[in-house]
Amino acid sequence: MTQKRATPTVMRRRVGAQLRRWRGDMRSGDAAKLMGWDTTKLSRIERGLYRIAGDDVRTFCGKLGIDDPDGIDEVAKVAEEPAGGGYGWWKAYEDRVSESLIDFVQLEARASKIRTYHPVVIPGLFQTPGYVRELLGRTPVSIKPDAVEMFVSVRLARQEILTRTENPVELQALVPESAFLAQFEAGPAIMREQLRKLLDLTDLPNITIQILPLTAHCWHGSNGAMTVLSFRHPWVPVVSVDNPMGGTHSEEADEIHFMERVFKASADAALPEKKSRDLISKYLEGKLK
Repeated sequence: MTQKRATPTVMRRRVGAQLRRWRGDMRSGDAAKLMGWDTTKLSRIERGLYRIAGDDVRTFCGKLGIDDPDGIDEVAKVAEEPAGGGYGWWKAYEDRVSESLIDFVQLEARASKIRTYHPVVIPGLFQTPGYVRELLGRTPVSIKPDAVEMFVSVRLARQEILTRTENPVELQALVPESAFLAQFEAGPAIMREQLRKLLDLTDLPNITIQILPLTAHCWHGSNGAMTVLSFRHPWVPVVSVDNPMGGTHSEEADEIHFMERVFKASADAALPEKKSRDLISKYLEGKLK
């Protein structure tokens, strides 16, 4: 489903939210006067409705007395980016997929650490093309073949963060053992290829894969699919919860803290890395069904 963007781009909202955090308890009217702005302009900048120049970020922070040169430079740099993060691969898809997906892939690409869990399927960052086609091409909700191929391309493009030369993302993923039991109309080769890819990924030093066994309590996963993204200073974490319309994202501290606790509880119930790798190998070798 495509839609035109009616809301500010995610990074413009992030810039505005960080300026609001730096403003702290100072009244918006007093802060706006520091720059010769009216309160409405500052409000729209903080909500991401207005773009702010990088130089204005630095000047505003100087007037606020913020002593964080690295953080200020990072926010100023992002403030100068084209709307929608025009340098990214996702630019080619922004008129073809939902706004929430474009927002998510931008956040995902910028994250320094990702913690993710899906209670039913292999996480998207690990999926093979055949697995994606089976998930999307046989859904009860009609998706045209060319749209399926587009989403395959998007999903594979997202995976670049795992092996990029500079700063590959640190990823901790919880994978349900139940996902290995899926049967596909295209045949068992789909799952064998997927398991082989999972096994290969366990060799990467930046990736931690833990299997949540069938014996784990049913509470794990009952809250649905979730991803917690962490970023370099000064950006706050983001929690994303999947839904059929593309998911919702939050920077609220209480929500992030809660979802981090949920993730940790599931990670504690999952198998350690070596046992997880051994279990994947057993399924790949056909020793378990």
